[in-house]
Amino acid sequence: MEKQKIKDKKLPVGFTFSFPCAHSKLDEAVLLTWTKRFKASGVEGMDVVKLLNKAIKKRGDYDADIMAVVNDTVGTMMTCGFDDQRCEVGIIIGTGTNACYMEELRHIDMVEGDEGRMCINTEWGAFGDDGTLEDIRTEFDREIDRGSLNPGKQLFEKMVSGMYMGELVRLILVKMAKEGLLFEGRITPELLTKGKFETKHVSAIEKSKEGLTKAKEILTRLGVEPSEDDCIAVQHVCAIVSFRSANLIAATLGAILTRLKDNKNSPRLRTTVGIDGSLYKMHPQYSRRLHKTVRRLVPESDVRFLLSESGSGKGAAMVTAWASRLADQTRQIAETLAEFRLTKEQLLEVKKRMRTEIQNGLSKNTQSTATVKMLPTYVRSTPDGTENGDFLALDLGGTNFRVLLVKIRSGKKRTVEMHNKIYAIPIEVMQGTGEELFDHIVYCISDFLDYMGMKNGRLPLGFTFSFPCRQTSLDAGILVTWTKGFKATDCEGEDVVGLLRDAIKRREEFDLDVVAIVNDTVGTMMTCAYEEPTCEVGLIAGTGSNACYMEEMRNIETVDGVDGRMCVNMEWGAFGDNGCLDDIRTQYDTAVDDLSLNAGKQKYEKMCSGMYLGEIVRNILIDLTKRGFLFRGQISETLKTRGIFETKFLSQIESDRLALLQVRSILQHLGLDSTCDDSIIVKEVCGAVSRRAAQLCGAGMAAVVDKIRENRGLDHLDITVGVDGTLYKLHPHFSRIMHQTVKELAPKCNVNFLLSEDGSGKGAALITAVGCRLRQQEQKS
Repeated sequence: MEKQKIKDKKLPVGFTFSFPCAHSKLDEAVLLTWTKRFKASGVEGMDVVKLLNKAIKKRGDYDADIMAVVNDTVGTMMTCGFDDQRCEVGIIIGTGTNACYMEELRHIDMVEGDEGRMCINTEWGAFGDDGTLEDIRTEFDREIDRGSLNPGKQLFEKMVSGMYMGELVRLILVKMAKEGLLFEGRITPELLTKGKFETKHVSAIEKSKEGLTKAKEILTRLGVEPSEDDCIAVQHVCAIVSFRSANLIAATLGAILTRLKDNKNSPRLRTTVGIDGSLYKMHPQYSRRLHKTVRRLVPESDVRFLLSESGSGKGAAMVTAWASRLADQTRQIAETLAEFRLTKEQLLEVKKRMRTEIQNGLSKNTQSTATVKMLPTYVRSTPDGTENGDFLALDLGGTNFRVLLVKIRSGKKRTVEMHNKIYAIPIEVMQGTGEELFDHIVYCISDFLDYMGMKNGRLPLGFTFSFPCRQTSLDAGILVTWTKGFKATDCEGEDVVGLLRDAIKRREEFDLDVVAIVNDTVGTMMTCAYEEPTCEVGLIAGTGSNACYMEEMRNIETVDGVDGRMCVNMEWGAFGDNGCLDDIRTQYDTAVDDLSLNAGKQKYEKMCSGMYLGEIVRNILIDLTKRGFLFRGQISETLKTRGIFETKFLSQIESDRLALLQVRSILQHLGLDSTCDDSIIVKEVCGAVSRRAAQLCGAGMAAVVDKIRENRGLDHLDITVGVDGTLYKLHPHFSRIMHQTVKELAPKCNVNFLLSEDGSGKGAALITAVGCRLRQQEQKS
């Protein structure tokens, strides 16, 4: 770097490391075992990239970015591949020997994915270590192995590579001399010395013109005074040893070529083998023998052998260039998703702002302009276990409507028995007149009462109505605005209990005592409170997002009275509608909001609820595709379709048990023609979006539980949150991340989360039961 005057630059580096390594990625290589007489301690089992980085840091006068560790075989294939695109095999035949080739990804079980190809470093030097070559190994091979630094290992390499060839010849010559077949039986100390006969001597002796002269020179230096016949015999021995090497290499290469041909399902293989190594380059007949045997063993192939001119260096640089481009793409994707990674400081700020908005909603002076409305529900108490009787419950919150009969029994063994029927609400009714909608609801109630044979009595009824309502009492709720695709006319600004009672009167078939109108969040809290008395918070984390909790009456300025508590329906989905979350909203949140039915409203909900997460993901995927990082830069019609990426797909894609192959099949089912690399990116995007959703939900919940703790003047609060919603129930990581966030942001609260079993139905009946109990108590007093 000094010579090139580039010491001040941080350049991408490719590291050719020609020893067996286990790769988990391109820039990580754990040395399995030293070969070629290397024995440096403390390296086997270590990541050589980390060791090199450590040494660069220790030196301290330059910096480097190691992008790729490349085996010399792979470097050779890449170098030759630059000149010949057909090159898909790399071989080294030198001091050591090895091969690599391009294998179909579907056949590599150790790597996820089933399309495209990956280069496999065969490490074929260890072929035979399991005993498969015992029938062709000779006594000389065994002697070489016994005297090596790694006995029992790299047996194939010891039969064919340059490091051992000279030694093999020497051992044969010693035996022949001992048997009187050479040098008139003379054995000199030089001939008995390991390493005195080198592979370069084998190459020199085999040369056709000056080979015999070279043999005489080399043997004379060993002190054996060779005759002409001795020189001819030694030339034969050298030829036999090198010929065996070329044949064995040809046979193993033949196996690779046959596999390539089978993989391609082609009658004839046309390919190029990139080749490097001193034995192949320097030995006069070696390459000719190798080529001839390959043609004989794989006759249905046209193989070109291409000598690597610049060794593995150029190949390593090319792999590094590709890795550098990939790293740049990865960095850009990471920068895009970094906006979704909220720090603890940011989450604490969200918690603090939620507290401010809660206060605005509770205060008389600011309630009218507050985004978090903090609507009183007139639910004054959670169940105490004395509730008893039969109750009807209605549950309206989406395209399906449920009617339930709930039988609550008190006493030593408390029980809740439920019967229900589900009815569809046609879209023309959802978007027709209010009268048509409520007439349809009453028709469903009538059908259910017939079904249960209960039309004669006057049952108390609880109405779960999962839309924003301003309640003036337990049994009166004025609809603030329709959501979730409902558009029925003449309902907004009206008391929905009054609309229901009018419809019951119009039918003139039965009478009902409508005791309570209930939000689904409150129903969830009440259901869990029946099982667990410490439950004083309700949370919905599903298609929508909302929370409720038991607030001190003295803090609810919009309701008369200062004693006791009342459940407040926060309607926290609108948190941020005043712009207080704009610093953490992304361009993708804005895009989703702009195209929604209620642009500019429910901004918090749009960042953390199931209805919108898939849409955020889809917008990110479109952006990454436009930038060429996904789906080969092609935006399909599917990807342009709003709502195509449902939140259930996020849950499936993020499942830990799901292999990339299954992620790809989900994407292909959606009509997105993806590669395995695409699947990795899509999984990452889904993870970033759902993690932020869980953290934001957790920050909101931390604000709530801390407020309850401060309300009660406690240093430490133990409390239970009743939860319902598909996102919380079905997403593989949402609940865990949300719990963790609450724990971090509200350390003085021990929060237990209890999953609600049918919150909106059972909860409505329980609220009705509590309402009836309190009404009876009032009448007595």
